[in-house]
Amino acid sequence: MTVQTYPPMGPAPSFMTEAEWQARVELAACYRIFDHLGWVEMIFNHITVRVPEEEGTLLINPFGLMYHEVTASNLVKIDFEGNILSNSSWPVNEAGLLIHTALHASRPDTECVMHTHTTAGTGVACLAEGLAPDNFYAAQLHEMVAYHDFEGITVDPGERSRLVEDLGQRNLMILRNHGLLALGPTLPAAFSALWTLQRACEIQLAAQSVGQPLAKVSNEAAAQSTKESFQMGDRTDAGRSLFEALRRKIDHIESSYHN
Repeated sequence: MTVQTYPPMGPAPSFMTEAEWQARVELAACYRIFDHLGWVEMIFNHITVRVPEEEGTLLINPFGLMYHEVTASNLVKIDFEGNILSNSSWPVNEAGLLIHTALHASRPDTECVMHTHTTAGTGVACLAEGLAPDNFYAAQLHEMVAYHDFEGITVDPGERSRLVEDLGQRNLMILRNHGLLALGPTLPAAFSALWTLQRACEIQLAAQSVGQPLAKVSNEAAAQSTKESFQMGDRTDAGRSLFEALRRKIDHIESSYHN
């Protein structure tokens, strides 16, 4: 069997660079993958990527569309001030603008930012102790997760600097009482990190639900797990195989995101 590799899309529209079109198709595929996994919050939450070969521009979902309605062509191009640069009849969400533009602007190493309000992720975000290191996936995130205290619905421009300061150079953040954030040098890398954090949250809540103490993972074992999972040389583009496998699955179901 021949394994499909990506990008398998057609040529870019005449008014758009090939690099931007490829970024659009991959991002639209990611929205469909989130929808398939149930990582959705109606019309809310966002995944953003930088526009290749353009300084200070991002692609974001149109505010008002469900994730299964997002396509390559209806993604909205914006600048770091939130100005819409593409021909779009859809607005963008103010709260999404604040979080995503702040992080992209402050972290030039970041190509993609993902934010979710999954039940498990938000549940762990509501716990005073946050993420416990005591399961297979959480152990792979040793000293990789930052925290930011809840300040409201993230529309106050003054929160930008505090969000950026709390994140520092880490690529994962738990927004207390709110949800999860993941960043990455590529979209698949951000996805892989978020998937690991999401699984860690799911398993933690499942284990805690029975009311028994968690079996502890030592700091040494967690550090070794993290090294083996995220810091080995062959994981530079972490998650691409996982992401492309899920994208093939989505293509078998429905591939209108290519449009």
